[in-house]
Amino acid sequence: MPAPRRPGDYTHCAPLFEERTKLGLEDFRTSALRDRLITEHLSLAEHIAQRFSGRGEPFEDLLQVARTGLIRAVDRFDPGKGSDFLSFAVPTIMGEVRRHFRDTAWSMRVPRGLKDLQQKLAEARNTLAHDLGRSPTAGELAIHLDLDVDTVRDGLLAAEAYRTTSLDTPAHGDGDARTIADRIADDGSEFTKTDDRLVLNGALATLPPREREIVKMRFVDELTQSQIGEKIGVSQMQVSRLLGKALERLRNHIVAD
Repeated sequence: MPAPRRPGDYTHCAPLFEERTKLGLEDFRTSALRDRLITEHLSLAEHIAQRFSGRGEPFEDLLQVARTGLIRAVDRFDPGKGSDFLSFAVPTIMGEVRRHFRDTAWSMRVPRGLKDLQQKLAEARNTLAHDLGRSPTAGELAIHLDLDVDTVRDGLLAAEAYRTTSLDTPAHGDGDARTIADRIADDGSEFTKTDDRLVLNGALATLPPREREIVKMRFVDELTQSQIGEKIGVSQMQVSRLLGKALERLRNHIVAD
């Protein structure tokens, strides 16, 4: 009687891959072997999905994505190239899960470049927090990644778009059923709006003409950063930096007043 296989031991599948390569695509056994290989490795997909759990995405969604990566790995694996299946499948499945986080797990539309930057920042923050014993500053992150501080700040700001909170979420700690929306003050009176306009107009007047125009195009004309960049002849990333600086100046001016 053969000894029971250990969890995570897939050595018995190697002959199945070899057998499949010898069969033609029209052979009914090819499809049967494919199904068996996928089934035999489902625990691998589940293990990888568990590694990414606890990051804000439902486990069932991660498991589905990991299984999709497994199917692609089984379909693309060629044992004739010399590597074993696990060496090929693990990065394939993990790449599929990472793409899921990068492309679909954001509550707001964020440019691909900022999503990639945010992932690098997350890894750098973990590394530096371990080395420093505290959360790193934007400057320390910039030095670690060999980036300028403005780029790092853009990436940190992008992280705030990853998961938003509904206004219907219960407000914890109040001992009642109030939501976050219930705790937001109503500043909708016409007197308040007029006051706000006067303060904002005064702050806008302090901006350089270019930054003032960018703010207008973004929040009055409601153009995207890419559209603004096309109009003024700069990249979307440059628009993001100019807009960030303009908003920071507006905040500082309003707070000072």
